[in-house]
Formats: sequence, structure tokens, C-alpha cells
Amino acid sequence: MIEKSIKILGIDPGTNVTGYGLVEIRDKKPVILDMGKITPKRGMVHYERIKVLHEEALKLVEKYRPDVMAIEAPFYGKDIQAMLKLGRAQGVIMVAALMHDIPIHEYAPLLVKQSITGMGRASKEQVAYFLQKVYHLTELPETMDITDAIAVAICHFIQLSRP
Repeated sequence: MIEKSIKILGIDPGTNVTGYGLVEIRDKKPVILDMGKITPKRGMVHYERIKVLHEEALKLVEKYRPDVMAIEAPFYGKDIQAMLKLGRAQGVIMVAALMHDIPIHEYAPLLVKQSITGMGRASKEQVAYFLQKVYHLTELPETMDITDAIAVAICHFIQLSRP
């Protein structure tokens, strides 16, 4: 059970768009502090993209000083090259946290969706809708990668709260 205030940086990794959400646990309730995305420029080669992801993730870690990073684990796909690229992106983001001794927890997309909506097979839109209603977001972020990142952070809180 969580007794003190903690900050969780949720990450939905991607090579085109990486979403992030900063959630603070106050009085045993999650409060969304900030959210956004990291978007490497179109036309960059893969190695340049992961460099940007690392640099921007490092800036987030240094700016927000989270107590923990919660990151969505890659799901299994048929495109092995895409999975390899996603794994690299996830890895460089994780290194940004590790450089500051921030613990990392990975969560499968199924568990994240189950934690937020009660349905493991919920769509990204359903996850965003639940977050909007429960956390009184006046408008949804421009990309579902951002709401997914918030969902990962809140999923971490929910997992910590379980006996």
C-alpha cells in the first residue's frame, strides 16, 4: 500500500511517437501532473530516432525527477524488424531512468487495459475515454500514445495498491 507521495513517469514507447504521462500519488489517489509526446522528425534514420528518444527521455527524467518509471512492454507482433526497433526505443528510454537510479517496471498492454477499463482487450479509445471520465480531462490529448502512457503510470499505482 502506498503511504507517501510518489511520482510515476509512464511511458508508451514508439519510434515514431513516444507518449509520456507524469502521475503523482497523493492521499492514495493518482493525480495527472503532465503529459506529452516525444516525436523524432520524419525522415530520420532509426539510429538518429533512438538518439532523440534517449535525449528527450533523459530531459524528462531530469525535469520531473520521478520516483519510478512504468513502461509498456512490447507486445508480440509478426513484423520482427518493427519489434526489434521498438525494443531499441524502449531500451534507450530505460537507460535514461537507470542513469538516475530510477527503478523501472514493465507492464503488458493487456494488464494496462485491464487495470484501467476492467477489460484486457479494450481499445485505445476505450482506455482514453475511461481516463477522461475518471480523471476529468477536459479534452483528450492529440494522440492515444499519451493516454496510453498515463494508463501505464496509473496501472503501476494499481499494481502497488494490490495486497
